[in-house]
Amino acid sequence: MLQSDVRVGARTNADLVKRKFQSIVFGYVFYSLVIGLGFAILYPLIKLIPFVFNDLEDLGNPDVIWVPIEMSMVSFQAAMRLVFGNGIPMLQSVGYAAVIAAIQIFMCAIAGYSLGRIDFWGKNLVMFLVIVTFVVPPQSLLISQYLNFKHFDVFGIVSAATGGTIDLINQPYTLYLIALFGFGVKQSMFVFIFRQFFKGLPKELEEAAYIDGCGFYKTFFKIGLPNAVPAIMTVGILAFVWNYGDTYYTGYFHPNGPYVSIKLATTFAPANVNNILFAIRTWYDVPGATTFAFDAVKQAAAIIFLLPLLVIYFAAQKRIVENFEQSGIVG
Repeated sequence: MLQSDVRVGARTNADLVKRKFQSIVFGYVFYSLVIGLGFAILYPLIKLIPFVFNDLEDLGNPDVIWVPIEMSMVSFQAAMRLVFGNGIPMLQSVGYAAVIAAIQIFMCAIAGYSLGRIDFWGKNLVMFLVIVTFVVPPQSLLISQYLNFKHFDVFGIVSAATGGTIDLINQPYTLYLIALFGFGVKQSMFVFIFRQFFKGLPKELEEAAYIDGCGFYKTFFKIGLPNAVPAIMTVGILAFVWNYGDTYYTGYFHPNGPYVSIKLATTFAPANVNNILFAIRTWYDVPGATTFAFDAVKQAAAIIFLLPLLVIYFAAQKRIVENFEQSGIVG
């Protein structure tokens, strides 16, 4: 009896040691992966911070790697002067992205509600076309879209009334029309997100609304939208981020618009390197400014450009994760 108890106790101790060893190995591997991935993701930012805060004449010095010899804000001052001015272009870009996001939320919500809750002939075909629109690269539709807006006409009504078509290229409202027609940035994906969300709503909510005398639109506004807050926040954040940084639609349909994304691309084009270096040397008395200074100012401008996105992320970080889980993206 004593020998069996000893064997059982030894086996139990061995199991405890084994489990503890496995836990230590698993923890070591897990935290090593997390730390390694975190460093790999943050390394560009860690490398960037001392670069943009460095004195422009010390850039390229092999002795200056992580800690600047002399801190300087000239990179940000030059970026503000070259791209952002008094901050109005930034506000205009934020306002544009917010309005486009609101249009896309409304149009995609009502389309997703129709596809998710209403049974009609051709419903599956419409959903298939929505998915095809998402899969097909937007560049393949560029020529037809450009020509349609260059010679805009609605079933020949404009030609019959005025004798010609309307040129909507480079007009401030063209991008709003594109979003209104359902061809904005990733708009088919937003329809899919809303469709997945509304498809999961209980039918009892709609039945109760119909019993109370609500029609399609009243049910949508009274029942659908109030319950779709997770999907609305998800689509709103994605739409704002993608439209704020968009250079495709803004570059082709409104190239002269006050969009910071376009201004960044044109200002820091390779052809402007010498002009920007001349401006830096003249404005801030930095005769030794080289192409490293051009890169520093460019990176500083990118950091300023990302500030609205960082503010949104840190303000709504917890809700973003929760809403992604509830919005139907993984369903």
